[in-house]
Amino acid sequence: MISEQDWQDAQLLWDYQQMRHEPRPCSVSIGLGSHDLGVADTTVELYRRGMAPLIVFTGATSRTTRDRMPRGEAEHYRDRALELGVPADVILVEPKARNTGENIRFSRAVLAERRVPVSSVLLVSKPYEERRAYATARKLWPEVEWVSASTPMTLPEYLDSIGDERLVVDMLVGAQQRLMVYPRQGFMIEQTIPADVASAFERLCREGFTSRLVSEAAGH
Repeated sequence: MISEQDWQDAQLLWDYQQMRHEPRPCSVSIGLGSHDLGVADTTVELYRRGMAPLIVFTGATSRTTRDRMPRGEAEHYRDRALELGVPADVILVEPKARNTGENIRFSRAVLAERRVPVSSVLLVSKPYEERRAYATARKLWPEVEWVSASTPMTLPEYLDSIGDERLVVDMLVGAQQRLMVYPRQGFMIEQTIPADVASAFERLCREGFTSRLVSEAAGH
């Protein structure tokens, strides 16, 4: 059972993860693979609005996606974009990345191989991972400008779309922990974390929302 306090704490983490960037035209968009096809939908919507002429979908599979996306997250995202009418020749697929750092590094390599000039990137992620993705990208590819984007929705709306409340709260806690741990390991830039957000994270950990935590000794 998820208590009212748990929901309040989850909302704090959700709000903190939102970068609130205004989408603007960029050299390319990168859609970060995950269990959430909404990332692909939002990437397509931004493409239609003229925010990027080229799309990179990146991602292999994970324990969350291997059953529903057996050919890999990026491939399923590409299929979704094609279904929505995006021309095949504006979609690149990076099928090997298994974490956010690899998403950025491998996407950069794909673009370099194609000799695509990149000065700015529209980085599309799940709503509760905007800040984590941004902090990682800024660390690993600091030469370009990064604009964060995700599906505009509230936490209750997102919970309804995913259908697994506990999973979403666990993912929120995991994303928050990485913002606290990974800068010390050189995986992302440091972020200022408000005291109320840190307290919410600690309470949710004590309540057992820990399935997506990583060992502080683990790699990225």
